[in-house]
Amino acid sequence: MPGSEKLVRIEPPEFVSVVVERLRLKGYEVYIVGGAVRDAILGRNHQDWDLTTNASALDIHRIFSDIGHYQLKHDTVTLVRSHQKIEVTPYRAEQGADLRRDLALRDFTINAMAYCPSRGHLIDYFGGLEDLRRKKIRAVGNPLDRFKEDPLRLIRAIRIAVELGLQIEPSTWHVLKDMAPLISDCAMERIREELIKILLIQKPSTGFSMLRRAGLLGHIIPELLEGYLKRQNRYHRYTIFKHTMVTMDSVPPMLLLRLVALLHDIAKPRVRVKESGRWRFIGHEHESAKLAQDIMHRLRFSSSLIHRVAHLVRHHMINYSPQWNDAALRRWARKVGIDNVHILTTFRKADLIAHGTDIAAADLRLLGQFEQRIEEILRRENTVTSSSDLSINGRDVMKILGIAPGPRVGKILEELMELVTENPELNTREHLVDILRKDPRFVGPGAQ
Repeated sequence: MPGSEKLVRIEPPEFVSVVVERLRLKGYEVYIVGGAVRDAILGRNHQDWDLTTNASALDIHRIFSDIGHYQLKHDTVTLVRSHQKIEVTPYRAEQGADLRRDLALRDFTINAMAYCPSRGHLIDYFGGLEDLRRKKIRAVGNPLDRFKEDPLRLIRAIRIAVELGLQIEPSTWHVLKDMAPLISDCAMERIREELIKILLIQKPSTGFSMLRRAGLLGHIIPELLEGYLKRQNRYHRYTIFKHTMVTMDSVPPMLLLRLVALLHDIAKPRVRVKESGRWRFIGHEHESAKLAQDIMHRLRFSSSLIHRVAHLVRHHMINYSPQWNDAALRRWARKVGIDNVHILTTFRKADLIAHGTDIAAADLRLLGQFEQRIEEILRRENTVTSSSDLSINGRDVMKILGIAPGPRVGKILEELMELVTENPELNTREHLVDILRKDPRFVGPGAQ
């Protein structure tokens, strides 16, 4: 196997150099390893730096007692300075640990190269440099052993392939497909992090298509496969699954947008019915919002992100008509939330592009009109999209009407919002106080 050292120049960040030099001065071997070496060779920026050493975890704690650090993974010590993090791990092998045995336990040859900063040499026992040149991902040694050691590598192989534009070489790919069911043994949090990385690449559909072909998608988000090869109607050129993929590729690489794109039609196969010879998907946005919540809960996303994605999925259709007056536009903005207006119009544009039909082209022109009108309205003074935009608050309502805190206060604020939505000029303290004192809805025997 190739094992000769090659002269390579890698310029690590200053913090990495400090850590390397301190370990060397204490008499320990230390090498930069993993993705940092690979990306440096490819000329890519790299944020995460990993070091391997013959120092023990206890030695690392002692040597870097003056630097913030923590230990989550077994034996790996993470050093922290400002916003920089470096993972320092003792050689992995159980007995007779050395650099070669450590690298032999890494996942793929392109990640099993080490760099010696003091000599400026690349150590490549397993042909990682040649695999990079050939644009290949190949397991180190027996792929069966590598995937058994950590089944998350099944997804990671695909993620690295699509991220770097590489191909998984045949023997590694065949074993990967055979072992796909093992992914169910992985913690959902780890799977989620790999999926996020796939979602944020330039064309995430390539990653999801590979996950499907490998048999992994059915163990991670099986609901997506329900739309595979499922035809739609004349408004759609593509099947449900293909439409989802094209939509994902068409939105900017923001996690929120990519998740909405991934899940916006997730329940379509479940509500799909044929009426008068054509497929219909009545209520799919509401059912998709529910299913999106279930999937994201399963993948251990944060509650706040789950809530926002589900909310956006529920309202993704927009259904604008030129007959909408300004009050209708304000109501829509209130319903979806001011922070979501741009997100939803951006998403809907991608969604319509992914329809791929002439009908959708007309809808895109209509969406452009909607976007222009809603932006103009939101720029105007006194546009109310939430109760915090009113010129009075709950305390004012209680004082003016002499009522105690309770649901009635919120209901009154809602009614005031309706009034100023229809007539924004009413949103002054003087007008609203006058309405509260004189309107029969709020005072007198008929007040609720």
